[in-house]
Amino acid sequence: MSVYFHVVGEGVVRVADRRQQVFTDKENYIDFRMRLLGEPGQGPILLSPGIHSFPFKLGLPLGLPSTFLGKHGWVQYFCKAALREPNGLTHKNQQQPFHCEIEHKLGMTCLSQGPVSCRVRLDRGGYVPGETISIWARVHNQSKVTIKRTRACLTETIQYISKSKVVQTETRELSSVSRGKVKSKDTDDWKYEQLYVPPLPPTNLRGCHLIRIQYDVFFIIEPNNLEKEIKLQLPIMMATYPYRNSDGTLKKKKGAQYPNNLPIFRPWLNEKSFE
Repeated sequence: MSVYFHVVGEGVVRVADRRQQVFTDKENYIDFRMRLLGEPGQGPILLSPGIHSFPFKLGLPLGLPSTFLGKHGWVQYFCKAALREPNGLTHKNQQQPFHCEIEHKLGMTCLSQGPVSCRVRLDRGGYVPGETISIWARVHNQSKVTIKRTRACLTETIQYISKSKVVQTETRELSSVSRGKVKSKDTDDWKYEQLYVPPLPPTNLRGCHLIRIQYDVFFIIEPNNLEKEIKLQLPIMMATYPYRNSDGTLKKKKGAQYPNNLPIFRPWLNEKSFE
């Protein structure tokens, strides 16, 4: 009798277009096999009735991408164990998945005369799940059109890559905060408005060449007419560990709730995409 242990880490992309043409790609990060009991050429080993344990150590390579599940691809890690009898019969177990700032001058055409100026600032350019993004902004409406509302939202953009080409892109809104009207010649100030960061994988999956992830904060101005809304884009980094103090202790942001782990399954995958 022999006992085998197999650890696998893989990234997969699978996208079907409207013509039902399927684009697939796959890459492996770990493929490690270990014999925990029995040696090649050794005779049968008898185990007494009861529970038996087989301690072992496995060092994971540096630079592994984090676990991720998307609609068109995933990165996952799992282990398998198998028990092989002397007659060749194999019993397998079930797999067990293991200071940012922007300023932009905006001219509005049609009925308006004069620009809308907007200045937006975030408290920093990188965050971890459980924190909040603090937003300061000033919108000065010098046009003759009332701004219906201003809004800020956190978005996630996922690119799926097959054969070195981007075959599918998804962008979805994760959280948002908004304020009301800004009348002509008025100014609206955002002061410490908060955007919550839900449990998320980090920006880019380090070591994965099939899936790219980007996070942005969009500041959106919605005019009260047929003008197209105006978006200011502020890219941010999403990490997995909060900042640490000089002595190595955790530097928690006030009011933040840091999750103990990140979810493998993400229930909002089928929600309406951000446009």
